[in-house]
Amino acid sequence: MIDIINSALNVPLMLTSIIANTVVLVAILSTPSLRSSSAIVFLCSLALSDLLVGFIVQPLSIAKELVNHVDISSLKRATNIFATFLGGVSLFTSTAISVDRYLALRHHMRYPILVTTKRAIYTSTSLWIFCILLSFIGFWNKTTYFGGIAASILICVLISSFSYGRIFSFVRKHRLQIQSQQQNAESFNAEHHVRMKRLVKSVINTFLFFICMIACYTPVLISSVLDAVSSGGISRSWILADTLAYMNSSINPFLYCWRLRELRGAFIKTLRKLSSCH
Repeated sequence: MIDIINSALNVPLMLTSIIANTVVLVAILSTPSLRSSSAIVFLCSLALSDLLVGFIVQPLSIAKELVNHVDISSLKRATNIFATFLGGVSLFTSTAISVDRYLALRHHMRYPILVTTKRAIYTSTSLWIFCILLSFIGFWNKTTYFGGIAASILICVLISSFSYGRIFSFVRKHRLQIQSQQQNAESFNAEHHVRMKRLVKSVINTFLFFICMIACYTPVLISSVLDAVSSGGISRSWILADTLAYMNSSINPFLYCWRLRELRGAFIKTLRKLSSCH
């Protein structure tokens, strides 16, 4: 029963991930003003990995759950390899984006020098290579494999927690400064009102990104730890933890389109063009 429920959940998530991330990539590639930013390099890497999660990992996961009465060890191994590889790229890239946003706020004057497009490409490439290597540890030792996954998720969560925590602190500090300036001003300043709205929106965005990451990856972190220490295997119900991680690939494109106005506009424009072709 749990296999059927898991497969039923994966089908709409798979389709959403494929369609949404494809539109994001097409939107970025067809909008010249979006291709020059280092932040967009990370977004392209994230969208590509999320697209491949929907295109490769989730179909393999569904097939693994529904195939019966045959030796599916090779199918399970392929699913684990691609899930670790592509899911890892998605998680590490999301973490890199959180650090990138922190640096953009903390060192806004030096940011263009610190985070260049070339460095963003180098970082993204390194993350893909690292995740490829991590995915093949399973051939060496099961405990090391699941321990490596758990450690990677924990590190990403801690780094993201630090980055988003600092972003929240930075925004809160500037919000208090703006409120103080408004109280000392003789008349209401419209510019300050606009800045306040932007800061509040930044806090909300930060909170949502962090909550989505925690909600999607904490169950996988727990199941990986249990897999690493358990000799007899864990309950089948933990396969839903993988589905939660896959769900993150369906959520990401909407979160970033909601946050970035120019990307959101390009996304809607591209979606309308693709719809009109049909």
